[in-house]
Amino acid sequence: MAAGNVNPFNLSDSEDEADQRAEDGVHIEKSPNVGTQGPSSNNPFSPQADAEPPALLVSSTRTSPSVEGISVSVAAAAMTVALAETRVSVDVIAAQLIRDHYILTALEFHTELLESGRELPRLRDYFSNPGNFERQTGTPPACKEQGLGPGGPLNRAGSISTLDSLDFARYSDDGNRESDERVAVLEFELRKAKETIQALRTNLTQAAESDTQERNKNYSSHPETQEPIRPLEKRALNFLVNEYLLKNEYKLSAITFSDENDDQDFELWDDVGLNIPKPPDLLQIYRNCGSALPSPRNTVDVAVGVESGELTGNYITQKSDLLQQQQTEVVEELEYQISLLNEEKQSLADHIKKLQSEIQSLRRTVSPPPPDQGSQPTPPSSSTPPQPPLDNGQYLDIRGASEPDKPPTESTPPTQTISNPTHTSSQSHAKLKSRGTVVFDQPNRKLSPAFQQALLSFCKMSADSRLGAEVSRIADNEESVMLMLGRCLPHIVPNVLLAKREELIPLILCTACLHPEPKERDQLLHILFNLIKRPDDEQRQMILTGCVAFARHVGPTRVEAELLPQCWEQINHKYPERRLLVAEACGALAPYLPKEIRSSLVLSMLQQMLAEDKADMVREAVVKSLAIIMGYIDDPDKYSQGFELMLLSLGDPSERVVSAIHQVFIPAFAAWTTELGNLQTTLIPSLLARIEKLLKQGEHGLDEHKLHMFLSALQSLIPPLFSVVIQNAPFTHRVNLQGDIPPIEVTRFPRPASPLQDIATIVGSRETLSALLILYDYQLEHEGTTGWDSLLWVVNQLLPQLIDIVGRINVASTTCVHEFSRFFWRLCRTFGKIFTNTKVKPQFQEILRLSEENVDALTGNGILTKATVPIYATGVLTCYNQDEDRKLLVGFLEDVMTTLSLSHAPLDSLKASFVELGANPVYHELLLTVLWYGVVHTSALVRCTAARMFELILRGMSEALIDRRVAPALITLCSGPEFSVRISTIPAFGTIMETVTQKELLERVKMQLASFLEDPQYQDQHSLHMEIIRTFGRVGPNAEPRFRDEFVLPHLHKLALGNNVQATESKRIDIATQLFEAYSALSCCFISEELMVNHFLPGLRCLRTDMEQLSPEHEVILSSMIKEGEIKVENRGIGQAEGSVSIAASLVGEDAKTKFLSKMGQLTTSGAMLANVFQRKK
Repeated sequence: MAAGNVNPFNLSDSEDEADQRAEDGVHIEKSPNVGTQGPSSNNPFSPQADAEPPALLVSSTRTSPSVEGISVSVAAAAMTVALAETRVSVDVIAAQLIRDHYILTALEFHTELLESGRELPRLRDYFSNPGNFERQTGTPPACKEQGLGPGGPLNRAGSISTLDSLDFARYSDDGNRESDERVAVLEFELRKAKETIQALRTNLTQAAESDTQERNKNYSSHPETQEPIRPLEKRALNFLVNEYLLKNEYKLSAITFSDENDDQDFELWDDVGLNIPKPPDLLQIYRNCGSALPSPRNTVDVAVGVESGELTGNYITQKSDLLQQQQTEVVEELEYQISLLNEEKQSLADHIKKLQSEIQSLRRTVSPPPPDQGSQPTPPSSSTPPQPPLDNGQYLDIRGASEPDKPPTESTPPTQTISNPTHTSSQSHAKLKSRGTVVFDQPNRKLSPAFQQALLSFCKMSADSRLGAEVSRIADNEESVMLMLGRCLPHIVPNVLLAKREELIPLILCTACLHPEPKERDQLLHILFNLIKRPDDEQRQMILTGCVAFARHVGPTRVEAELLPQCWEQINHKYPERRLLVAEACGALAPYLPKEIRSSLVLSMLQQMLAEDKADMVREAVVKSLAIIMGYIDDPDKYSQGFELMLLSLGDPSERVVSAIHQVFIPAFAAWTTELGNLQTTLIPSLLARIEKLLKQGEHGLDEHKLHMFLSALQSLIPPLFSVVIQNAPFTHRVNLQGDIPPIEVTRFPRPASPLQDIATIVGSRETLSALLILYDYQLEHEGTTGWDSLLWVVNQLLPQLIDIVGRINVASTTCVHEFSRFFWRLCRTFGKIFTNTKVKPQFQEILRLSEENVDALTGNGILTKATVPIYATGVLTCYNQDEDRKLLVGFLEDVMTTLSLSHAPLDSLKASFVELGANPVYHELLLTVLWYGVVHTSALVRCTAARMFELILRGMSEALIDRRVAPALITLCSGPEFSVRISTIPAFGTIMETVTQKELLERVKMQLASFLEDPQYQDQHSLHMEIIRTFGRVGPNAEPRFRDEFVLPHLHKLALGNNVQATESKRIDIATQLFEAYSALSCCFISEELMVNHFLPGLRCLRTDMEQLSPEHEVILSSMIKEGEIKVENRGIGQAEGSVSIAASLVGEDAKTKFLSKMGQLTTSGAMLANVFQRKK
């Protein structure tokens, strides 16, 4: 501790001891550093001293090999070998221990003196001053002078910071508190501290002994085997390795190392373990690995006091070798510390020279104080000592009245001169500067300066700590304020609640903007990005707002040099919220970065995060930031990289990322490609080429996900494409925004997915778009497309290529049909009705020639059997809903139905059209109109097709519409003479039974189905029985229970019983197959005991009879189902509350059933193949 911490009136305990100190050559006023004491020092603790120590003090709980950590070795070795005939005073020992910062040794020395009744005033005053033990994070000036290192004075023990140990007098405004109360409190604190220290030493001694014995035992038994690393050792080594990487600028390696050890917090040493002192860094350990310092594990906490007379010669002789070795080790360590301190001394000397030059420059700017006429004459300069500058002229120092080196004199009043720089623009600051010299009234007294200084020393002011030093100085200009904030903010932030830390953002940013030191600015920005451990949305927005404000203030150079490194450091942070902050910051700072950095470093950072980050929200933010980069980039060479980023994002598994790519990235990327002239020449053709390549590769199985990915990108490019068309039209020079411009019709364009896809936003304003649309429609309708290259590209290249692609997709793929339908719908709605009627429809109609010659009935390769039909019907003809448009759609569907039916072509294209249109209730009436046309058609083939189509549109249709239009149409079809037409209505009747709840309608359907089963004219209709069984298996589990119990199960039993006597083996196989499927589906339903006994089990037995003859390998499944059903019937009384009779769910032969069904699914309708499956084994 500095001499200022010791009472100046108690420098010795007696006059004799002062004389003895003079004789010994000890200078108490001088505070030598530990590292500056050489072996030839006059210090009585030096190993070369000849004085004999009065006591042996050995005390250590430290493990660090630093100067503080070797205090035990220094004290023990020096005091043991310092043998002299002259007795050294105890006050000298105490002063030396305090100066060398051997606080624990001094405390034990003080305790032993108290126990022996010889209290030393120096130690009493030192340990009674709590200010000597305040926790500090910086190095106050006093500590630097004493060489106490960065830790400052000894930290106060946390265990004694209790309510009854608080010194309330220190925080009170009443300075006349009785001293005996304060003494009592301090004595209590000292007592608590001694108890705590004793308990800790006991625990550490036991731990050290047990650890040493265990290690020695392991080593002695297996000297060649290295003990495996312990978790504590691993965490400590991890911390040191990470610290080494950061100190030596291996930031990427440190980030990777931190990610691989995400269970450890590398920002806090206390995370390694409680009450574990931090060892030196790896460099220090490496430098000390060759020197044989005393191992901490071989030392034991002891506290002994031995008089010099009690040390016998034999004892000293026996220990001489050990002491000599300890001396050598201590000297080596001290020499190394001396070299380090010499380097620090040199750097400080250079810093002093720099400060002195600044003082000289500041002195030139300080105006001389005006003469004070009321004060006494100033004595000559020769009799007045020179006054040192007040902290470079930047602070108003309130310590000048109490410091001993600046005593006020009677003739010189204590004044404070305020510097007056000329570069300020603040009015209040200028007013402060104009005050000039501050003069204080002086009493008409004749006090000596020494007396006055001693008198003022009783004002309790603490300027020796870091906080005290800051409080004692008042900044008087902006730069000094920034310096003060830069020093104080790192100590303020950790003590603010996490929920309120965003309140510090303005202060941190302002300081980081204006602080003159780059290192301090970097530290402040590091604090900003690490301010909150896991910032939420609002906190991230505050930080981003501050970053943008910082960027606007400091310019692109400092943004690149100061903000971007903070983003780069956290690109692989373990918390996704921190990575999200980085991703958002890259986008927010993009407009304020140099264009070279924007298109290189930032783009690479975002590309890496998009490819590697596992959090959806981070990748979503990356995509949005990439969109901003695309909006500011101006390097054409980066186009290919942007295209690859678009494809990479489109293939992302997260819907959030895909949504962001469509809403933000593609519009921004399209805007850039439009400026480059690549939208129609490169971007859209590239996507079309990938779709065609996908279709060629997918002849045996199309990758529908990739097709959707490319097609959705094309769909997002429709608004930019239309804006290119109207902005490059021949009429653009005629646009007039003056006068009344009619508003755009609300339904003119499809609703945009984001503001960036709004064509009004793309072209500039709604007024501009409205004026362009008027000229666009007029040009198409009256003047044509001559010279309109952008539109001719759409008509002559884009549309034919799209129609060709549509003809090659699989019509059975509902997803592909839907995607292309939506694409054409958006394309036609965006380009307008005139364009659709004059450019799109004619190209489709030219291909879709509705004639039987355009259909190949044998192969089904005609254009009417392709996906072109449903896409034209649902994507083009439904764009507009006026009467002529609806009539055109109805006529087209009627012609397709007639043409396909009469040519015996596959109906997949017609079914796809009905499924796509039937999903929208708006088209139900229209579709029923088309089907009624088929119902009353003269051809039975057309009526069969119409009956089949009813099944596809019933789901989702209202019951009223079914009752009013569907049921009568089906009854009409059943009344016809053709059995094929009647059979075609059965699936539609089954769907009605599955979806309708109206009893009257269900009864009508039930009667119609009963007539099919009970009418003698249908007994030999094998196809009818097949269709009914198939329909029962499909709708039975979802139909009304009463219909299932009273109608489905009894008729299945009859059909199974009749199949036993079927003479034709092929028909028997067909019926058995459908019955097996139906019973498997119905087995999951709840079946009453009566139905189980009367119909379900008998039907299964009949089916088993067929399977025994046709397929014995599958008979085991039916036997298990029958056995399970019988068990359920027997246990019905016990398990009646279980609900459904899940027969097939728990069968032993479930695998066999699955194999059987899969084999059945692979079969074609060929009777020969079915016969092979069910062929009886010989």
